[in-house]
Amino acid sequence: MSDVRIELEPAWLLSQKPYRETSELLEVLTLRRGRVGLVARGLRGPRARQRGVVGLFRPLLLSWIEKGDLGTVTAIEADGPEVHLPGERMLHGWYLNELLLKLLHRHDPHPGLLADYAAAVIRLGGDEITAEAALRIFEKRLLEQLGYGLPLDESIDPQAWFRFRPGEGFVRCEPGDRGALAGASLLALHREQLSTPAELEDTRRLMRMALEPHVPRTSLRTPGLLRHLRALRGQT
Repeated sequence: MSDVRIELEPAWLLSQKPYRETSELLEVLTLRRGRVGLVARGLRGPRARQRGVVGLFRPLLLSWIEKGDLGTVTAIEADGPEVHLPGERMLHGWYLNELLLKLLHRHDPHPGLLADYAAAVIRLGGDEITAEAALRIFEKRLLEQLGYGLPLDESIDPQAWFRFRPGEGFVRCEPGDRGALAGASLLALHREQLSTPAELEDTRRLMRMALEPHVPRTSLRTPGLLRHLRALRGQT
């Protein structure tokens, strides 16, 4: 297989790990090549000039030589400022990254996903409702990109109540039934216009059920970290 040179590809960093003495292993989400694994040589150490450029929640332009499963970085540039995510918002951002690392295969492009991710990260920096809505909308769009989209459309009765059954869809139920979801909440998610605590709670429960067959919640670290953080705050 001949080497393929990729030049100035828009990307966001999903994770980085030390590799050998001065290098890093990067997992990135790219515009045209999907999730990619890269070796960034010389990124650590006192003479590492690009260390401050590479970071989570900052748009990047990456160049690399691709051969096999891992590429070798040849250039890194910032493509904009870092998005500051304080407190729990940082954990929300880590959660988005963890979802992508669990659900995406390397070198499997998904058109539009990079823009969806960028929009979600930016919205995480907003108020509480905006941030929570960003998580639900990104989860919905991610499942759509992977071919597991929810059966949401304008025909949903906002006055009715529904239960969600993975693999089957929505079935009508009574408002007091276990797992009941308001039709108004489902319609708000379809329109991507979540604005009330009730809508956010319903869609949080819905997306947890919808994701479970594809990425079990017990396999994710960030929800546990968030629970631990909130428990510590409750003790003070």
